[in-house]
Amino acid sequence: MVPTRNQFANTLFNVLRFSFRLLPLSDARRDYVRQRFLTRFSGWVPQTPRGSWTDSGDKHRPYSRADAPAIGHVPYTSNSLPELLPARLVAFFLPQFHVIPENDEWWGKGFTEWRNVTRALPQFEGHAQPRLPGDLGYYDLTAPGVMHEQARLAREYGIAAFCSYFYWFDGKTLLDAPLQNWLHDPALELPLCLCWANENWSRRWDGRNDDILIEQNHSAADDIAFISHVAEYLRDPRYLRVDGKPMLLVYRPGLLPDAAATAERWRNWCRDNGIGEIHLVYVQSFERPIPGRIGFDAAVEFPPNLHQPTSIVMKQRLINRHYNGQVVDWRELSRQFQERDRANYRLYPGVNCGWDNEARRSGKGLVYLHASPRRYGDWLQHAIRRVQDHPASERLVFVNAWNEWAEGAVLEPDARLGYAYLGATRHALAASVNEQGLASKSTARNHVVVHAWYLDAFDEIMESLQSSGVDWHITVTTGAHIAEEIKQRLSEMGMSFDLFVSENRGRDILPFLKVANRLIDEGVDVVLKLHTKRSTHLENGNQWRQEMIRRLIGGDRARSILRAFDKQPGLGLVAPEGHVRTLSAHVGSNTETVQFLVTRLGLAASAPEAGAFVAGSMFWARLSALRPLLDAHLDESDFENEDGQIDGTMAHAIERIFTCVSADAGYRMTCADDPDGPDAVPGSSSYPYAS
Repeated sequence: MVPTRNQFANTLFNVLRFSFRLLPLSDARRDYVRQRFLTRFSGWVPQTPRGSWTDSGDKHRPYSRADAPAIGHVPYTSNSLPELLPARLVAFFLPQFHVIPENDEWWGKGFTEWRNVTRALPQFEGHAQPRLPGDLGYYDLTAPGVMHEQARLAREYGIAAFCSYFYWFDGKTLLDAPLQNWLHDPALELPLCLCWANENWSRRWDGRNDDILIEQNHSAADDIAFISHVAEYLRDPRYLRVDGKPMLLVYRPGLLPDAAATAERWRNWCRDNGIGEIHLVYVQSFERPIPGRIGFDAAVEFPPNLHQPTSIVMKQRLINRHYNGQVVDWRELSRQFQERDRANYRLYPGVNCGWDNEARRSGKGLVYLHASPRRYGDWLQHAIRRVQDHPASERLVFVNAWNEWAEGAVLEPDARLGYAYLGATRHALAASVNEQGLASKSTARNHVVVHAWYLDAFDEIMESLQSSGVDWHITVTTGAHIAEEIKQRLSEMGMSFDLFVSENRGRDILPFLKVANRLIDEGVDVVLKLHTKRSTHLENGNQWRQEMIRRLIGGDRARSILRAFDKQPGLGLVAPEGHVRTLSAHVGSNTETVQFLVTRLGLAASAPEAGAFVAGSMFWARLSALRPLLDAHLDESDFENEDGQIDGTMAHAIERIFTCVSADAGYRMTCADDPDGPDAVPGSSSYPYAS
């Protein structure tokens, strides 16, 4: 077969890229060459791979509404922060959300970034678009009170300052009304610094030189005009300072004709005009020069920029068959930034809380899958540790971003997850203090989660728990039809309990995931999962339940299993012996949904049916072993309405991947009769509770 022109071009580009990576270049030089190439020869970049398409109308996507809370939705809480914070967190802030005449002309009357946000659509299964605002709503940043509410939330959740983009084009400013409001409102106490977004504005939303709307005109005269204009901000006592010096950021120093000369002009002007010394920082958005060589004091990381992702778009099943965007793994981004070598200059760590610019580039967006609040919190804790050897005033960590709604980088509360990202921010600060031995938190209770749908079976489970010799804290998930009776029974037993009432959707699985998500955030380590399983389609359904419960907590087993979890940090699941089965023999009508979950969760297993699963979905679990499932934040609408199904639902599919999830997280599974023993092996004999 003769190669096509596109195939030849793709091969040539890949050869050039491979050769380029072998060149012994510094990061700064490599970034410079890469940007020059992409600016001049962007047409050489190969088309992205395509996802798979099927004409099946059965797509995994929301069909009723896009703003419903997902698993992992977190409400507002007013918990206090540690008195002594380990770092100052600075969130990039977008002042785009108000009307200006220029945007009216370029994009249509009344345009703000919200118009982009609300037009987005999911392009493939599991693509969470549109991402819509939560409690703050579709705000106008010029409206009284909006920035006050943003500042209040930022302070409460541990954001020390905003770093606002500043748009200056040779004497013309755009979108600075919110900043002027901050400047003239002393009651807005949250510190702020400016980042000059010194690139062209183009219709592509990427700063390149295609279809320019308004361009920069860098010059010595413009340098002086710029610094004299922003001086009123630098003089404000609320302005963010490092060692007493106001911090000024430049987004792309490589676009300045002579960055060192610009820096010198700014410093001299500030010394001569009563501001004094300034702290100049550049953003590592497109280049990474050593700051001192361009006259700057420091740099700040800006993920996801300057990251070379691996495409995973081929694994996605398309909803839009014409989708031509890029899909990459956010976890790879996080890992690469955390594993980077320490710079030999002052570098402020940057953390990203997600990225998906589909709203700006319909059908052609760049999507980072598998971001989650807890994973962001892990990265943030790592960044906080990195600055502990900095002088106290330089312990800064930047977060991208507070409100980049059209690029999917948002700390503000959203409709699907509520305050989850802000909660993860506050938790990371508190956990970092705990690491330094300044605080501690006990989570020593023994937790069991029981899904109760049948009262007689519930009484049976309670008797088994009480006779197990363990002091339990019980969370019961149930329906409204028996909630009061459950509450009365638990009160009479004198047990410590929480009651979680929900509709009959997702059987025991969906309520368990909701509760597990809350418990892991509270620091709970190990839980026992039980439910009043009857399997009324089977003659031996009650026997199935009783056998599993007896093997999980009968006799001294509960205490033995808890001791095993204490001794074995790598122990993730403990299953009732005899109920570990080979998935391939029992996958039933769940194959397609299991494969969807493997892709949605980003599991490494390409063929989970070759593994094992715990039939009956009763087991002990270390919650961190279930994080790939919890961090996927499935939508409640992914779970079918209850209709007496005996197989083929989302709940049945999730039951079959618990062990796969645990293994992917790096944990092992044993059986309850020997929790200190070898890994559980699927039974090879026939299983009496399934055909």
